[in-house]
Amino acid sequence: MTERIGENNELPERSQVVDQHLRAAGLNSVIRELPESTRTALDAASALGCEVGAIASSLVFLADGEPLLVMTSGQHRVDTQMLALSLGVRTFMMAPARRVHEVTGQVIGGVAPVGHLTPLRTLVDVALSDYDTIWAAGGTPHTIFALTYLELIRLTGGTPTTVAHD
Repeated sequence: MTERIGENNELPERSQVVDQHLRAAGLNSVIRELPESTRTALDAASALGCEVGAIASSLVFLADGEPLLVMTSGQHRVDTQMLALSLGVRTFMMAPARRVHEVTGQVIGGVAPVGHLTPLRTLVDVALSDYDTIWAAGGTPHTIFALTYLELIRLTGGTPTTVAHD
């Protein structure tokens, strides 16, 4: 795996914003820019040589029209009916790409847990706690960084949640 790990100003602009959030939270995570796409959990796991379940996929949903970030393990799909019931919302659906970009400033496949244009309520998949190290997008489809499950919760202010029954 070839990668570029540089100073903050060598990263893409959106990744620089994410890096600023990591530093402000006191995390020592390093954003890596990979030549391979990390757009999907499978792509990211392949590029990193880790289990797909250790990839923290950032998915934006609309819960009764309000954006909601779900950080889910790459090992499964979010059960939208289950989450809608647990959240007490009438409608729960994936946000269209345009809406994701409007609220995060990032593109699908590169949405980071932080650094968004609009603060997002966040749910964090409890399945990610099975891994000592998890990997999240760094603001672009080619950037990624490592952290722990507890660091992800602290970083995002997210609520630990079961998002699927596998």
